[in-house]
Amino acid sequence: MTSPDEVAEQKMRFLFALRQRGVRDARVLSAMEATDRGLFIRGTFADRAYDDTPLPIACGQTISQPSIVGLMTQALEVGPRDKVLEIGTGSGYQAAVLARLARRVYTVDRFRRLVASAEQIFVTMGLTNVTTFTGDGSHGLPDHAPFDRILVTAAAEDPPGPLLAQLRIGGIMVLPVGQSDAVQTLIRVRRTEDGYEYDEMLPVRFVPLLEGLGRE
Repeated sequence: MTSPDEVAEQKMRFLFALRQRGVRDARVLSAMEATDRGLFIRGTFADRAYDDTPLPIACGQTISQPSIVGLMTQALEVGPRDKVLEIGTGSGYQAAVLARLARRVYTVDRFRRLVASAEQIFVTMGLTNVTTFTGDGSHGLPDHAPFDRILVTAAAEDPPGPLLAQLRIGGIMVLPVGQSDAVQTLIRVRRTEDGYEYDEMLPVRFVPLLEGLGRE
């Protein structure tokens, strides 16, 4: 059983690791400090909740490495009035971080089991500005578009057209792209009056963005 002092020390190391890996935005650091990753990891890997590493969760998915969550969130430049779409709810951790930065977060996952679990945690945390959906994330949420910010936590070969179309002019989308599990790049897309501008950020490794609903 981990003592309160050990947990506090783990959390201090957690924040230090974020800064070391380039997460410097004060609002993002504050949001991640206030969002206990330990709530989103259960079972065998619970004692590694504050390690800077991805970990397995249900339905064959993963909870992302905290420093990658921080860097993606930082790149998204979320403002307090923004409406954000997240594709790939997973454990719910990324959505919970976004909820502390944005006005409203819509999050979609293809696995009902993951969505139900994340919803319970959001209620426990008192997060009232997150709306969850079970669905095919590659199609986005056209009924709720446009979005100021879009974050995708699964890799596609190219930015999906429906998601690009749901990004507001002036908006930003951050997502991993790549044709294999081994070669992926995190990119930032800005929508302008004239089209889309793309910036490559860093190599990453995410589960693939799949169409349709999951079985669980």
